[in-house]
Amino acid sequence: MAIRGRPRTFDREKALALAMEVFWEYGYDGASLTLLTGAMGISTPSLYSAFGNKEVLFREALAHYLFLHGPDHQGSLGNAATAREGIAGLLRETVDMLCTHQQSRGCLIVLAALSGNPESKAVRDALCQQRKESVRLFRQRLEQGAIDGELPVERIEELAVFYSTVLFGLSIQARDQVPREQLYSVVDTAMRAWPQE
Repeated sequence: MAIRGRPRTFDREKALALAMEVFWEYGYDGASLTLLTGAMGISTPSLYSAFGNKEVLFREALAHYLFLHGPDHQGSLGNAATAREGIAGLLRETVDMLCTHQQSRGCLIVLAALSGNPESKAVRDALCQQRKESVRLFRQRLEQGAIDGELPVERIEELAVFYSTVLFGLSIQARDQVPREQLYSVVDTAMRAWPQE
C-alpha cells in the first residue's frame, strides 16, 4: 500500500521536546502556534499533520515532560522507612529538581494552565488530574504511616492536602527564583507541621 502525501521531513521526537519547552515557558494559552512552529522548526500544516492540534501536541508534550522530568513520587514516598521521611525526602528532591537549572521554570504541571480561556478547559482538567494524583500518592503513604503508628488516622486527608499544597507552592516559588536554601527552609517548616507523638 502506498503512503499518501509527502514524507515527514523533521524529527518528531525532537519537535515534541522543543514544543514541551515552549509550553513550559509560556503555558498552554501563551504558547501560540507561531511560537510553537518557530521553536519546532516546522510549518503549521506540518504541526497539524503530525500532532492533530495544539491540545494533542500539549498532551504529548506533557507525557514527554513526565517521562523526563517528573519526580518519582511513588518511589520517593514508598522507599523511605517512614511516611515522614518519605514526604520530607520527596519535597527536598523536588527542590533539587526545580533548582537544577540556572533559570528555574517551575513545574509544567503546576504552571501550564492555572488560568485560561474556556477553550483550554480540557487542558486545565488534564493538569488538575495530574495534581490530584500527587495528592492521592501522599494520601496513600500517609495511610500506611497511620497503620504503622506514625500519625492519627484523622489527620491523613488534612496532611495529604497540606503537603501537596507545599509541593505545588515550591514550583511557583522556584519559578520566581527563590533560592534553593530558602526552599529547603520551607520544607523544614512544613515538616514541623507533622503530628507530634
